[in-house]
Amino acid sequence: MKPPFDDVASGAIRAFHDARVADRGWAEAGAQDFADGAWRFIEANHRCNTLLWDEEDQARRRDVPDAAIAANKRAIDGYNQRRNDAVEKIDEALLERLAGVAFDADAWHNSETAGAMIDRLSILALKSYHMALQTKRADADAAHVAACRERLDRLDAQRDDLARCYDRLLSEAARGRAFWRVYRQFKMYNDPALNPYLYGGRR
Repeated sequence: MKPPFDDVASGAIRAFHDARVADRGWAEAGAQDFADGAWRFIEANHRCNTLLWDEEDQARRRDVPDAAIAANKRAIDGYNQRRNDAVEKIDEALLERLAGVAFDADAWHNSETAGAMIDRLSILALKSYHMALQTKRADADAAHVAACRERLDRLDAQRDDLARCYDRLLSEAARGRAFWRVYRQFKMYNDPALNPYLYGGRR
C-alpha cells in the first residue's frame, strides 16, 4: 500500500515554497495550481504568508500618510485570518488520510500540528529568501553582509530541523505511533460577535 504522506513530504513542500517565493508575481496573481486536497491549502497558506510579508514591510513605513498604514494593518489582519484557516484545512486533509490507521494506546500526542509545521516551513522559506537577498546587496557594508550570511546559515539549520521533525511526525502517524489534533484558533479580535470594540461593549 502506498504510504499516505508521500506527496506531502518535507522535500516536496520546501521545493514548492522556494519556487513560489522566487516567483515575485505569484502571490499577487492569485492563480491556483491545486484544486483540492491538502495541497490546495498548502498553496493558500503560502500565498497568505507571502502577501503578509509584503504588507508587514509596508506597515513599517514612515513616509506615507497614516491611512496607508491603517490599510496595511487591515490587510495583515485579513491575510493572517486566512493563513490560520488554511492551517486548519491542511490538518483536516492530512488527518483524513489516517482514517484507517489503528493508533497505539501509548501513541505520541504531538502538541504542534502538521499544518502548523507546514506554516512554519513557509515562513522560514520567506525568511531565508529575503535574508539571502541581504547577502547580495551592493550598497551594504561587509559587516552587514557577514551578519546576514550567519543568520542565513541559522535559518537553513532551522528549516532542516523542522523538516526532519515534520517528516518524523507523518511517518509515526502513518504507523499509529503518533497523532495530532486540529486546534481551532478562535481569533476573537476578528469576530464582530466576540470583539467588544466591534459589538459595542466598549468605546
